[in-house]
Amino acid sequence: MKTYRFTAKVSEQGIIQVPYNPSLFEGEVEVALMPKTEWKATKFLEKWGGFLSDQDADLAKHEHLSTKYQ
Repeated sequence: MKTYRFTAKVSEQGIIQVPYNPSLFEGEVEVALMPKTEWKATKFLEKWGGFLSDQDADLAKHEHLSTKYQ
């Protein structure tokens, strides 16, 4: 079964316009709606900023191994 994905805006009357696709004419379809959310880079950075620090990986490995095998 082939899946079609598209974005649409629901009108004030609650109407969604489906893109023209003759292969769907006169057939039954299943519809799932998901509200679109905006992706914000600032939210991502707030959540993961400390995790994705620009620390030198080799220095961090050296410090870790030096402490572990003292």
